[in-house]
Amino acid sequence: MNFANLLRQHTAALRALLVLTVILGLAYPAFIWLVAQLPGLRDRAAGSLLEADGKPVGSSLIGQSFTDADGNPLPRYFQSRPGGYDPLATGASNLGPEDVVDTADDPAGGRTSLLTDVCTRSLTVAEFEGVNGARPFCTADGVGAVLSVIGPRDARGNVTEPARVVSVSQVCPAAPFTTTYRGVRVECAEPGADYTMGQIVPVHGPEVDPAVPADAVTAGGSGLDPHISPAYAALQVNRVAEARGISTEQVRALVDEHTEGRTLGFLGEPRVNVLALNLALDQLGG
Repeated sequence: MNFANLLRQHTAALRALLVLTVILGLAYPAFIWLVAQLPGLRDRAAGSLLEADGKPVGSSLIGQSFTDADGNPLPRYFQSRPGGYDPLATGASNLGPEDVVDTADDPAGGRTSLLTDVCTRSLTVAEFEGVNGARPFCTADGVGAVLSVIGPRDARGNVTEPARVVSVSQVCPAAPFTTTYRGVRVECAEPGADYTMGQIVPVHGPEVDPAVPADAVTAGGSGLDPHISPAYAALQVNRVAEARGISTEQVRALVDEHTEGRTLGFLGEPRVNVLALNLALDQLGG
């Protein structure tokens, strides 16, 4: 390849680079910015910010915690779903319905199961709202009602004749949530012991319709969910009204006003934006 051809190819490449830089690096971003300034799009493009007294206090797209300096929930505000609410550390735990065994007492390092987290949160929310925190698969003391049944198994892996039964989430000296299982006395769990060799059996317990909604005890997929369900909002109405010294009718009307329907009429579920609702409460006074 001679010098003339080499120069011609490099010149063509440089021209293409300059043209694409102008189109994709300058013209296209400028066009998108201009479109974002159209009425109805400008607020969304700016981050859907919400203001109080002329100052931004958050985004309607990102949830917040409404707690004091010690992390205790403030009674005068509606509470969000559980979550860290750190925009720099988002993501799901990837824990599912089968995460039912606690390992918090493992000397090598452990944690509580998703089931126990749900049970504990249910009691905490129930105490705060003045309702019953009972729910299926949970003990009265707020841990997972889970047994490790140890004994010979059949071809399907089910224990045929239990020799030993341990309530894996209730560490000694705690009293197990049930005294016997299939005629065998239920033991409390010894700290640090491994009971995974047994058949893990979650126990449903008595039929109960939980007073605490599911979104009050589980985080959203990103940990930044700005919405709660109308059921969770309704649960908090009396407490917020009492803390602010206003009527429940006033608070309930604000909840109804800030309840959004399903997207496009059929996607998702009705929801309440917590930050927007709390700002409306502050404007109402009390």
